[in-house]
Amino acid sequence: MASYVLLEQARHVEALVLDVDGILSDGFVTLTNTGDELKSFDIRDGLGMKLVQQAGLKVIIITGRKSNIVETRMNALGVDLVFQGREDKGTALREACAQLNLLPEDCLYMGDDWPDLSAFAIAGMKVTVPNGHVEVRRRADLVTQAMGGRGAVREICDMLLMAKGKYEELLEKYTRAPY
Repeated sequence: MASYVLLEQARHVEALVLDVDGILSDGFVTLTNTGDELKSFDIRDGLGMKLVQQAGLKVIIITGRKSNIVETRMNALGVDLVFQGREDKGTALREACAQLNLLPEDCLYMGDDWPDLSAFAIAGMKVTVPNGHVEVRRRADLVTQAMGGRGAVREICDMLLMAKGKYEELLEKYTRAPY
């Protein structure tokens, strides 16, 4: 469970900004014999992203690679903005904030390797996963318990919902008995 200080910091977050490889996926790129790329996404992460949107947060994807799989999955989730093929993630974060009328300090950025550090430098809250690079872990406000692609995003979504006072309200919709 996140500390009071982290929950207070999370209370001010207006956008969840996510890297893909290593955060929404396990970081492995699987290629078939025909050259097709495969990625796996944790369904719990997807629900968490939808729940934080229901709570009024924006969800933004910034990834260094380009993938039709990412485009398809993020469209299915109704993600607010998707930036692919962006190695300078700090610049991409500034562009996303400008488009959504936010400040970088209003954002929680979740990444796992060196290309994420430029976004870490300007984001209001920085999160990584246990197998994130040591330099990223060193700069993070929080390291999740779950690994990337295995519920780490959901862990952060739940924390954001708790910080915003929306967790119980949204849970209630799933626990009500049918008529």
